[in-house]
Amino acid sequence: MIKAKRVLGNWLGFACAALIVFTIGSAKAAEPLVNVDWVKANSTKAGVVTIDARGKSDYLRGHIPGAVNTNYGKDGWRVSKNGVPGMFPDDTTKLGAMIGGLGVDNASHVVLVAPGNSSSDMGIATRIYWTFKALGHDNVSILNGGMKAYLAAKDKAGKPTNALEKGPAKISAKTFTIALRKDMIPSTADVKASLDAGMFMVDSRTNDQYVGVNRHGKSKASGTIPGATDLPQNWLTENGGGMFRSKDTITALYKAAGVPTSGEQISFCNTGHWASIGWFASSEILGNKDAKMYDASMTGWTAANMPMEAKISLK
Repeated sequence: MIKAKRVLGNWLGFACAALIVFTIGSAKAAEPLVNVDWVKANSTKAGVVTIDARGKSDYLRGHIPGAVNTNYGKDGWRVSKNGVPGMFPDDTTKLGAMIGGLGVDNASHVVLVAPGNSSSDMGIATRIYWTFKALGHDNVSILNGGMKAYLAAKDKAGKPTNALEKGPAKISAKTFTIALRKDMIPSTADVKASLDAGMFMVDSRTNDQYVGVNRHGKSKASGTIPGATDLPQNWLTENGGGMFRSKDTITALYKAAGVPTSGEQISFCNTGHWASIGWFASSEILGNKDAKMYDASMTGWTAANMPMEAKISLK
């Protein structure tokens, strides 16, 4: 009898240990998109760090409880290199320190909140999301619809139902250790080699820029990478807003645009902002882990005098 109890006790101990390991492992596999209800239930839980990427004044007036604030353009998420804007930094030391200063360590579940007014707004979240992945941190999600979706929840009387905090959050700085995934950050030379090898290229810009009618102010030539297929980033959210379309709808849009949902491909735009939306749709929503993003995009490509293709040539 004693032996039976001992065996049962050992089995229960093993089962509990297995459950703990499974639970910890599951926590690391964050969903790419979370909704408002999830954020309401989890934003103040230990281990969850909500990063609000809106302007500071908007953040201070009212933010999701527990959320910290970051400046997408000024805090080091992107830097200029040799006149090419919006690049992933070569030296990630400052970036890692800044992330740790937001209260993020390697066990944190990071939830990114963009303004959510447009698809381009959501590019703030997708670019920071891509950055975390490139730094080796997989436990990251995006609030679908951004802050606009969070604020939109109202009761029958039209009053907001979601809690807000005012002022800055209290932050306990953490240590964030980087495990860089260099394969996620192809250089211009890497992209040229991939192009020569027949890699599928996806242009996330507007059609007028794709065909060569207009171009970004920092680009030195009009048009696109030769052979690229256009899939504008604003197709990927509902009516070009802050809410990502369903997986089935995005699959149908990829088919309509002639873009495969599997296999190697590289998304690009002007500065790696819109392209991050395309990469996120391919890699994270559709699950194509062979998809990559070219952060230098057309500003870097044209700065290096790489070959161009213009559907329309204007004099």
